[in-house]
Amino acid sequence: MGNTGGLIDALFFVIIGLFVYFFPALVGRHKRNASAILVLNLFLGWTFVGWVVALVWAFTVEEKRKP
Repeated sequence: MGNTGGLIDALFFVIIGLFVYFFPALVGRHKRNASAILVLNLFLGWTFVGWVVALVWAFTVEEKRKP
C-alpha cells in the first residue's frame, strides 16, 4: 500500500488549514452579517488582509437594536 501515513498527515494538515482559513467565519457565525463575513472570508481570505478584516469584523460587538 505504501505511504498511508503521509496521506493521513496531508489530510490532517488540510483540515487544520481549512479550520484556520475559515476561523473568522466560524467566530462570526451568529452575527447579523454572518453571510457577509463568510463571503469576505471565502473570496478575500487568501490575501491575509481580507482574512484579518473578516476576523476583526467577526469579533466586533454589535449594538443592540432599539425597539
